[in-house]
Amino acid sequence: MQSENKSYEGIINNVSPELIERLKKIKHVALDMDGTIYNGSTLFSYTPGFLQSLKSAGISYSFLTNNPSKGIGDYLKHLEKMGIPAVAEEMYTSALATIDYLKSHHPLVKRLFILGTPSMIGEFEANGFISAADDANDKPDAVVVGFDSTLVYSRLCRAAWWVSQQLPYVATNPDWVCPTDQHVILVDCGAICACIEGATKRLPDIVLGKPDPRMLDGILHRQGLQPEEIAMVGDRLYTDVKMALNANAVGVLVLSGEATMNDVAASDVKADVIAENVAKFGDLLLAVQKD
Repeated sequence: MQSENKSYEGIINNVSPELIERLKKIKHVALDMDGTIYNGSTLFSYTPGFLQSLKSAGISYSFLTNNPSKGIGDYLKHLEKMGIPAVAEEMYTSALATIDYLKSHHPLVKRLFILGTPSMIGEFEANGFISAADDANDKPDAVVVGFDSTLVYSRLCRAAWWVSQQLPYVATNPDWVCPTDQHVILVDCGAICACIEGATKRLPDIVLGKPDPRMLDGILHRQGLQPEEIAMVGDRLYTDVKMALNANAVGVLVLSGEATMNDVAASDVKADVIAENVAKFGDLLLAVQKD
């Protein structure tokens, strides 16, 4: 597919007048991380300039990830190590989305049996929840399952038991595997939930994380924005772009990570913007808003 508007370098799709009007409303850019602003442990060379250009134009941004295994502090340290200074208000994970969901939809739930890393459990505890022990006498109010890279078999069995008792059951994210450049498959939340489903014949009551539009709720509330004022940028059609479309935000696909033009052609999920990378999208956004 070739760009039908050659005035916007690095933009693959046609930039229609309707799209231009939508981009003029953008006040905030939500950014996927791996494959979008960096690759593994390597920051894309254009990322710092892109972020600075947004700040200079008065457009705020935040970082979103489906990976709940690290706490906000861990992610901020990771970004700082890569040369990206950020604050807690600019970071939103599927763990935080789950916390927000529980507080708004299950306000009486306090004690949780959590399948998650110590960092993830600490995130819940820091937000007022109590982590139930692996003990039949310590009955939780709900079960939360996330990407648990520290998974212990006995805790998996205990989670399955509580799920079988029809307690509220929430999954932090739908991912079956976590991306890696190592010669292993990192079994993610979706696969752990499939294991529990096999044992209990029960699915989670709700699966948060992208593409669930509630992943943008935290940003909307913090920034006081409407969905049409946010552009969601990521390298996956089925999570990043689909979430944007589900939330009525602008969906931007970058080709610096997982997705290819073959994926674009084969997918029913249609991005509003397809760009070579975030820098090219930034050029388009700023050019449109200056006109």
